[in-house]
Amino acid sequence: MNELILHHYPLSPFSHKVRVALGFKQLAWRSVIVPGVLPKPDVQSLTGGYRRTPLLQIGADIYCDTALICDVLEHLHPDRPLYPDHLKGISRVVSQWADDQLFRAAMSYSLQPRGLQALFAHADRAQADAFVNDRKAMGFPFMHAPEAALAYRSDLRRIASMLDEHRFLMGGQPCIADFSAYAPLWFTRAATPALAAIFDATPQVLDWMDRIAAMGAGQMEKMSAQESLAAAAAAEPLPLPDSEAFIDEHGIALGSEVSIAAQSFGVEPTIGTLIAATRTRYTLSRIDARVGHVHVHFPRVGYVMKAM
Repeated sequence: MNELILHHYPLSPFSHKVRVALGFKQLAWRSVIVPGVLPKPDVQSLTGGYRRTPLLQIGADIYCDTALICDVLEHLHPDRPLYPDHLKGISRVVSQWADDQLFRAAMSYSLQPRGLQALFAHADRAQADAFVNDRKAMGFPFMHAPEAALAYRSDLRRIASMLDEHRFLMGGQPCIADFSAYAPLWFTRAATPALAAIFDATPQVLDWMDRIAAMGAGQMEKMSAQESLAAAAAAEPLPLPDSEAFIDEHGIALGSEVSIAAQSFGVEPTIGTLIAATRTRYTLSRIDARVGHVHVHFPRVGYVMKAM
């Protein structure tokens, strides 16, 4: 059973990165809306602790972090590649820059007080306070607004320079670099339009964003959280590929109890039995009272594993 179940929420930039990748690949998927702030009991039944958004669920396999999610989509559905052969290295480098430096500048700029006022214009004060307190507790490395604006404008000029040469960042067709760079810019434009004048100096960036938006988000069908938990409980994790060799960088043997947590913000750990540590990912086996036996997968880059 290879049904794609995305756990996300509408204004999550990293979720939107995956949604536009699904649109580019013209894939069908199920949509489970999760809370934007803690508590997230249904999410954490699947992950064992990890709380960042989005997650990709395929039966009883749970994939964390958009870097890994996009790799999984590419493996299962290689048509319309996210990582074209002639761009595999540079597209990943630019994607990682966008997920880190560009994302930090864009979110710090967008979530300054004027942006928060726009974001929560139709919400009560308690919702706004809950969001701000949650992001502080996550440890997100916010920049001061003036420095964020300076860095964001610089990043937009770099993107504009790339678009002077091509319709997309790397050429005539989009790739993972486009979707990673697009997502935080989309948040500014969609969630905090009062601050969208920052794009005025780079109109080619807006044209590029419109081209990506026109790809849509694939064929989405709604699914409840309870249905997704039931799908996990009814499935067994997929067998691990025999060809993926164990690569030990920690002196921790397979079968050990470990914790895995994000290296930067949102560092709530997942605890489980280490059953794979390949060149690109970790896999933990877990038993949960609500979903039974699941495998939780993390990328190696950006995550910290420790023995229990």
